[in-house]
Amino acid sequence: MTDTSRTDLVAEAFEAQRDRLRAVAYRVLGSHADAEDVVQEAWMRLARQDTATIANLAGWLTTVVGRISLDVLRSRQTRPEASYGDGLPGLLVTADDGAEPDEYVALADSVGLALLVVLDSLGPSERLAFVLHDLFGVPFAEIGQILGKSADATKMIASRARKKVQATERPTVAGREQRQVIHAFRAAAVGGDFEALLRVLDPDVRLTVDTPGGLVVTLGATEVAAGAKMFSGQVARHRAVLVNGLPGYVSWREDGTPLSIISFTVAGGRISAIAIVADPARIASMCLPDPA
Repeated sequence: MTDTSRTDLVAEAFEAQRDRLRAVAYRVLGSHADAEDVVQEAWMRLARQDTATIANLAGWLTTVVGRISLDVLRSRQTRPEASYGDGLPGLLVTADDGAEPDEYVALADSVGLALLVVLDSLGPSERLAFVLHDLFGVPFAEIGQILGKSADATKMIASRARKKVQATERPTVAGREQRQVIHAFRAAAVGGDFEALLRVLDPDVRLTVDTPGGLVVTLGATEVAAGAKMFSGQVARHRAVLVNGLPGYVSWREDGTPLSIISFTVAGGRISAIAIVADPARIASMCLPDPA
């Protein structure tokens, strides 16, 4: 077989895997642009590899995509001010009129974007382990090779991530309990109660704010609480809403202009992620419920 023929066969085999690899990278990273970059990097690595040494091409490519994606996630953690791929996903904002938990979950399912928000609250290792095993069926032993962990340790990481996802995407407690956590956060923020804020925030909470200048990311309960305390005493008109199925609220200025859209991810009785849209242009493009 000529070198050209072998190259063509490798390219054909890779193309057969491209859609699956892109899906893996997108679920891990939550960004179409980053997913495309990861898949392209995987192809470049494959092109430099002696394919005769690869016994299982699909498994090899999954491992490579997993490792590159993990590097991207870890890079984001060390550079929290960096832009996160495509930014926040498209938002569906509806009035939260106290629907029962089954209705609440059904809305999240119909939108289909809530999972990405939930995954965003996981650590890099947790996110990779959950996505590869629970969504794509990759064995723990193979995921462990990517993480540098044993299969048993990887299984524990995936289990921890699964519990966090289930606590948010499939709430086992009444929806009002999540609303109570959010109400406590808002009351503490308005009252400038730093200790109360820390009580309702997960230690690893992540705050993402979509501003006219781009995304601003803050990590950790202390930093998020300090930022929230800055708004003490500012009582804006607001209404409880569901943002892609996640509980939150919309705030309006006194003149009726929408000020911000905030959604919360609640896990284990604490807020693990907060997403705020404060870009007037983006808010103006959305269909929002009327002020209460």
